Amino acid sequence: MARVSGIDLPKNKRGFVALTYIYGIGRSTAKYILETAQVDPQKKVHEWNDDEATAIRNAINAEVKVEGALRSEVQLNIKRLMDIGSYRGIRHRKGLPVRGQSTKRNARTRKGKRKTVAGKKKVTK
Repeated sequence: MARVSGIDLPKNKRGFVALTYIYGIGRSTAKYILETAQVDPQKKVHEWNDDEATAIRNAINAEVKVEGALRSEVQLNIKRLMDIGSYRGIRHRKGLPVRGQSTKRNARTRKGKRKTVAGKKKVTK
């Protein structure tokens, strides 16, 4: 099993798909990394030899920010938005959608489970 950037890559998948298991690497970046390391993207992970795995690790370390470093950068960016009090920062703080989505009917993922608010009672005469 190949271990890259602290992640165990699935050995039965092709190289460019397996690399997407690493946070910060999508398909196009994975193909670019494999091209830089001169490894066939269609080759499965268990078919990589030690030299190819080392070349891939070196390419990732040299070219791309991944895993912990990327996560901390994203969190710092969100914290900066919240500190300066921008619209996006306020939306992050309130736990609402940040990118202009409607919240009247949807946005349950961002808002969380429904909190029922009691309606007004009708007055009977």
